[in-house]
Amino acid sequence: MSVRIARAGDTTLEQRSGRLAARRRRRLERRRARREADLAAVVPMRLYGLRRGTVTLLTGCAVLFALFILAPLVWIVVNATKTQANVYGTFGFWFARPFVLFHNLGLLMKSLSGSGVYLQWMGNTVLYAVLGGAGATVLCSLAGYGFARFRFRGSKAMFYLILSALLVPITAVALPLYLVYAKVGLINSIWGMVLPSMVSPVGVYLMRTFTEVSVPRELIDAARMDGASELGAFLRIAVPLMVPGVVTVLLLSIVAVWNNYFLPLIIFTHNSSYPLTVGLALLAQGASSGTKGGLVPVLIAGGLVTIIPVIVLFVFLQRYFRGDLLRGSTTG
Repeated sequence: MSVRIARAGDTTLEQRSGRLAARRRRRLERRRARREADLAAVVPMRLYGLRRGTVTLLTGCAVLFALFILAPLVWIVVNATKTQANVYGTFGFWFARPFVLFHNLGLLMKSLSGSGVYLQWMGNTVLYAVLGGAGATVLCSLAGYGFARFRFRGSKAMFYLILSALLVPITAVALPLYLVYAKVGLINSIWGMVLPSMVSPVGVYLMRTFTEVSVPRELIDAARMDGASELGAFLRIAVPLMVPGVVTVLLLSIVAVWNNYFLPLIIFTHNSSYPLTVGLALLAQGASSGTKGGLVPVLIAGGLVTIIPVIVLFVFLQRYFRGDLLRGSTTG
């Protein structure tokens, strides 16, 4: 009897190991197929007509640009693990003992101008970014599709008028914006932050360009002939083809709201309504003036925690940027 149980156990172990090996093989095959597909999508440099020296020069410029972009991020990661004495007394791009990252994070969550204020600022930032980014994406998608697929009197002039808003700095409209908000009661209001964030001339331009390239007119005309309404054709035909562009505008809008400093500085006067940009900037002023000594590494840790959600969001959404412009349409 015991021999049978032992054999049954051995058979079960062999089956499990076989299934695990089969899963590993399938996983490796998927990775190999994905790698081969990525290599097949790469255009050889010789087809661009570039010489080897030119390619080397461009690669060197790209590396320098990457170092320029990544250097502040590396500095934040390294110095968030230090004490204040080590922040000023050691090399800024290497670690030093003691390693106090978790201690700084604990102080960040508890001791910044009262218990839990950083978490409140983080919640405010997430709320403003989600509402503003989603609203901007919807409006830009509708406006870009309308400008790309409909021709009406003054459409070009209206489109150029929208783009001309990029030439006006926010500082030029700060005082009129504040006076208008004071008249309509939007000072210290969530909507005072969200409504301007839903206006994105860059998003309208991107969605118009993307729609012209990725949404063939033949598909829209066929949907109309089949009896679909304009809204139905937009939702069922255009939107699935516009997913990479929609995700791009969504990401850019969320990042713009997340990093916005000047607008919340104008419209918010209460500490509880601040986003992370304004809150950390005010605390940094206090730390530099000496009124809040010892908070420099804590503020650096706060900056690190602030940029992590944006990086995670980009990592999860970046696969849409490589989507085929005409995926699922008439090509192929």
